[in-house]
Amino acid sequence: MKHFFHKGKDLTKPTLLLLHGTGGNELDLLPLAGRIDEEASVLSVRGNVLENGMPRFFRRLAEGVFDEEDLVFRTKELNEFLDEAAKTYDFDRENIVAIGYSNGANIAASLLFHYQNALKGAILHHPMVPRRGIELPDLSCKSVFIAAGTNDPICSPMESAELQTLLEKANANVSLHWENRGHQLTASEVEAAAQWYRTFLNA
Repeated sequence: MKHFFHKGKDLTKPTLLLLHGTGGNELDLLPLAGRIDEEASVLSVRGNVLENGMPRFFRRLAEGVFDEEDLVFRTKELNEFLDEAAKTYDFDRENIVAIGYSNGANIAASLLFHYQNALKGAILHHPMVPRRGIELPDLSCKSVFIAAGTNDPICSPMESAELQTLLEKANANVSLHWENRGHQLTASEVEAAAQWYRTFLNA
């Protein structure tokens, strides 16, 4: 997978896995990584699927309707890529925190839904529920921050609340942060994520 890796100053910190939104690339979320933890290593990945020329992490059938077969395949592909990247760049495979926005947040949530040890934690900006009707792995000791917009036309507030409930039922520790905004990524939600991350590190 096309990606960017930067070795951090403090190798005891988590490696930050950056996952862009539709039409983005592996450079989009680099400023976020700096806001969250400027000393951590960063692995930023570009989605392998194109929709009208725009990179994504998995196909969809329509807006808000995921191609579940492709989602499962691409989630496996990303998980295996993380296994390889940890060996290539010599970082701790068990200490990865994903930072995803929109489509990137959805694939990060899918990693949690399908692979117990894929991530140690995740910051999900405007995610949806990746799949319904499946049993999640035990996510004890996993921490998740969800940023959601009360007026988000793409990801409804009910969707964010349902994702929180599903993750908590799987024993994850979930914080849900609300912005009185739409689907855009705001400076205030990034700051809230940074505060959550500091708490997560010291937990």
